[in-house]
Amino acid sequence: MKKLSEVLKSKRESRGLLLRELASKINVDTALISKIENDDRRPTKEQLKKLSKALEIEFMTLSTLWYAEKIYEEIKNEKNVDDILKEIKKKVKQY
Repeated sequence: MKKLSEVLKSKRESRGLLLRELASKINVDTALISKIENDDRRPTKEQLKKLSKALEIEFMTLSTLWYAEKIYEEIKNEKNVDDILKEIKKKVKQY
């Protein structure tokens, strides 16, 4: 699976948008877009929604990657990753 940063950069480039043009579309500075694309910063949920619209990518696709990376960062060094993920799955099914 591609990383969120790779998906965003690839889509921006395929649309022929410069960093500054995308930044302008979502009302952030160019440096932030660069940091997001270089995986130095994770966009906020609100920024993710704006990126989805500006780049014409399904929000569900981006949010899936966003959550997966967020959870991964939290649990990547735990010895019981499989157990943690099983518990998360159980909790999600309850709702």
